Amino acid sequence: MSTTEQVDKTKEEKQETPTKSAPVEVEPTPPKRVPIEGVKEEEPTPATEPKAEEVASEKNASLEKEKKEQRRRRSASAEVELTETQQQTRKEQKKKQKAEKKQLKIQKRKNKKPRLRIFPIWLRLIIVVALCVAALAGGLMFGYGGLGDGEPRDALEWETWQHIIDIVFKER
Repeated sequence: MSTTEQVDKTKEEKQETPTKSAPVEVEPTPPKRVPIEGVKEEEPTPATEPKAEEVASEKNASLEKEKKEQRRRRSASAEVELTETQQQTRKEQKKKQKAEKKQLKIQKRKNKKPRLRIFPIWLRLIIVVALCVAALAGGLMFGYGGLGDGEPRDALEWETWQHIIDIVFKER
């Protein structure tokens, strides 16, 4: 079967099957009251108790009033603070800020614990010097024995260095 035949076949199937539409939902209507002669209908009376919605709206209204009052008080105190700061000059404000910063620094120093060192400074210096001497000796031994033709231990003997000095300062 070729593709064109398949397409034709699917078109025919679509035409044969009826399309289904979505079912329509119908809302039920309330039954109508038929007035009967001689019988008085009672009208529904409003409830004497306040509804929950009314109570909630009254609470919300009272809360909003309280919030507005608090905002008004805050704005009044902010205005008083603003007028006080406007009266001070900029220099006075800076002096006050510097004094506060100094007090904070002093408090931090007082509250600070003394530092306890694991290795004292004098011990650190000794260790650094010892490591430098060990690196120098290791370098001498590597250079004399590894790179040169001599025995590595000979690099640390005085006679070897005396011989090197004699070669450098040889008299002519």
